[in-house]
This record gives sequence, structure tokens and C-alpha cells, in this order.
Amino acid sequence: MRGVGVWLAPFNFLLSIAFPAILIVYAVTQHRAPSLSLVLVGLCGCITALWAGMYFWKMDTEAPRDEPIRFNRARRKVYVYRFRHNGLKPFSRSAWGARAEVYDWDNLHAEACSIYGAMGSGGSTQTVTLAVLEPGTHKVVDRFHFAHDIQQGEMYWAMAQLFMQQGPQALPLFPRPPRDWNNEKIRFNLARRLAPKVHWPEAIDLESRSAPSMHG
Repeated sequence: MRGVGVWLAPFNFLLSIAFPAILIVYAVTQHRAPSLSLVLVGLCGCITALWAGMYFWKMDTEAPRDEPIRFNRARRKVYVYRFRHNGLKPFSRSAWGARAEVYDWDNLHAEACSIYGAMGSGGSTQTVTLAVLEPGTHKVVDRFHFAHDIQQGEMYWAMAQLFMQQGPQALPLFPRPPRDWNNEKIRFNLARRLAPKVHWPEAIDLESRSAPSMHG
């Protein structure tokens, strides 16, 4: 669905302008001010259309091209590149953007869940998330997306466990190299053209690709 919102956004921006324009035309043609109820309807419509336009635009153009997860066996850490967004604050800069977060491998637990929405599968789809548990307890303190369906999630989680327990030699051999979303050729999808590339903070990028120092 990515790429639809970037075209819905201009329509909503035009709609936000249309509501006050209609009130002005009404006042000019009728030679009287519109009623309070009509003004309130126009104001609500303008705010809603402006909010929807900004939300659609930012969801399509500010989400990164990918949200990679790095597993570091030597440090027993998992590094997650996550896109955070807040629909209640579409104009906020601090509430939107990609952030790199670090979790302890021993505190992660895979979960299968159902998400309900307007989907072609009858209203729900099954996904796999990784729950971050409070150390020594079953209390969930955070969750992040891991896979789009149960079968894919089981496969990915099994590979992650193999890597963290036995190392890269335990993984199967893949016929093709992993896809690099940063360097993919984008032709027609405007949203993906405008989307920022994945950029790990320098310190986390180095830490996630190295073993702990013997002296640190």
C-alpha cells in the first residue's frame, strides 16, 4: 500500500482549503455571514482534512526504506532500526522518525498476534512481533514488528536462535545475497523515492558489528 498516501495527501490539502473557501463564497453570494453551525462544520472539516493530509504524507515519505534488525552474538545484543510515529501529533518533529534501539537477546520473546483492519483477508492478518521482557519477569515493556505472517516469523526466529546459539556456520546457505533496500532501483513509487535511506548512528553501527573489547 505504500505509495498511495503520497497521492492522497494533496487531495486532503486541497480539501482543507475548500472548506473555508465554501464559507467565503457563501458569505459573498448570500450577503450574510454563515451560521455558527456551518462555521463549526467547516472548521472541523478543514482541521480533519489537514490532519489526514499531513499524516498520509509523513507515513509515506518519512518512514525509512527498511527497518533492519542486527543480531550480535558476541555481545548478546539485538539492534533494531525502528520508525516511530504518532498519529495524534502529525506536525511534531520529535514524535516522528527512525531511531536505533538496543535490546538484550535474553529478554526477547517471539509472539504470534492478529491485527484487525481493512484488509483483503477478511479483516485480520497474523504477524509475529518480538516482545521485550523486563529482566527476570514476564512483564512486557516494549514490542516491535518481526515478520508479516506466522510461517515467515517461525522461520526467521529459528534462524535468529541458531545464529545466537551456534554462530553463522549453523545457518543455511542462501542462493542470493540479501537485498539492499538503500540501493534498490526505484522507478515509479514516489513514496519510496522520497523515503530516507537507513542510516545507523555511527556509535551503534560500530558496536553492532563488533565484539566487546577485551580491555573494556
